[in-house]
Amino acid sequence: MLCATPSDACVHTVRAAGIPLLPETTLCESGAGPALSLPTRPGGALVFTLEVTRVIERESLDISVWGSPDGADWGAKPLVRFTRKFSCGSHQVVVDQLDQAGVKFLRAQWHVDRWAQGPRGPLFTVHLHVAELQHRALAAAAGQA
Repeated sequence: MLCATPSDACVHTVRAAGIPLLPETTLCESGAGPALSLPTRPGGALVFTLEVTRVIERESLDISVWGSPDGADWGAKPLVRFTRKFSCGSHQVVVDQLDQAGVKFLRAQWHVDRWAQGPRGPLFTVHLHVAELQHRALAAAAGQA
C-alpha cells in the first residue's frame, strides 16, 4: 500500500533521472512496484539510485530491485539490494552484466518496519531510478590524469 501523509522530518528535493522504478512515493507498508520493461538492452553497467527524502524515527527500510526475462518469473534473488536505511540520503549501486542474465523487466520491492510504540506505522518517502553508467565521462577523466 502506498500512502500520503504530512511531512514529519527530513524533506529534500528529488531530481528525476533515468527510468523511474519507483517515482517519488510515500511507503507505509511493505510491497512491490509495477514491472517495468527496459526500453533497450543495456550496453553496459546500470546505476540504481535510491533517494530517501522523508523518514520518521525508529524505522527501517529494506529495498531491492528484481529482474525478470518475462515479467512474471522474478527469480530467487534480487539484482540489487540496498543496505538497510534508517535516514534520509542518496544511495547508488552499480550493476554490470545485466544483459547476460536475460533481464528485460525490472521491479522494486520493499519491506518497512517500525519498532516504536504507538499507533503510527512506518513512513518513508522514496524515489528509485535506474540509468546507464556514462563510461565516456569516466574514460575522459582518466585520460586527463
